[in-house]
Amino acid sequence: FGRMRVGVERFRDETGHECFQQGPPKADAALQVQIIEDLIAQKVDAICVVPFAVEALEPVLKKARSQGIVVISHEASNQINADAIIEAFDNHAYGAHLMDHLARYMGHEGQFATFVGGLTSQSHNEWIDGALARQKQAYPKLEQVAERIEDYDNRNLGYEKTKELLTTYPNLRGIQGSASTTAAGAGLAVEERGLQDKVMVVGTGLVAQCRQFLESDAVKLISFWDPADAGYAMNQIAVMLLEGKELAHGMNLGIAGYESLRQDPTKPNLFYGSAWVDVTKDNLDDYDF
Repeated sequence: FGRMRVGVERFRDETGHECFQQGPPKADAALQVQIIEDLIAQKVDAICVVPFAVEALEPVLKKARSQGIVVISHEASNQINADAIIEAFDNHAYGAHLMDHLARYMGHEGQFATFVGGLTSQSHNEWIDGALARQKQAYPKLEQVAERIEDYDNRNLGYEKTKELLTTYPNLRGIQGSASTTAAGAGLAVEERGLQDKVMVVGTGLVAQCRQFLESDAVKLISFWDPADAGYAMNQIAVMLLEGKELAHGMNLGIAGYESLRQDPTKPNLFYGSAWVDVTKDNLDDYDF
């Protein structure tokens, strides 16, 4: 979200719109609801939100829309009370993409575990759904021994739970993380035990958090979408709707990965980009966040 703020402020500077980012000090849906209540009271024109828990936000987002506030969601493909939902990519395809990498690093066999930030995180669960569907379809020699371990977007908790995993499952060969903090936490546990050649860690992450572990091979690959671009895209969509413009399949936002948005055939307000980026120790110097 620190990186997302960069995109929000870039949009503000380039367009002249009054844009700002707010968030609670921890991943807590109730605190997020309170922030949105405050924004409604301020009578903002639009709210762009990345929900910690989609269902928990439905009532307050419904309230916002009832008062004429445009609502844009991100990482929330099942959001009901949103005028538009913009996703960096199709979540199931992203999860399958990470599973392809994990299977390759594991030599297509062995035990693995999956992590989510929280069981209420829609995007994280869709990533794991996509990963497990791909595993069952293409990698029958992979065995999942622990599914959807929650680390609440907390690197230290990811570290502790990985240590527990390594003790419980001495033959563990792979970890697929979802929260941006998981790869770094798991990487630290793997690095401390010198298991870089045995336990393969892949997942969503940022170079700023994972550089040390990519360099030491404790994390094999991270993937991400640039949150700055996502923040910019959400604000751009909000302004388009405020100006009465229609959103359409194939529209080009002029942002890398969002040049030809795909409209969901069953949910017309849901749009997908193709904005994921893979990073290993070979190209980590290409990114400074």
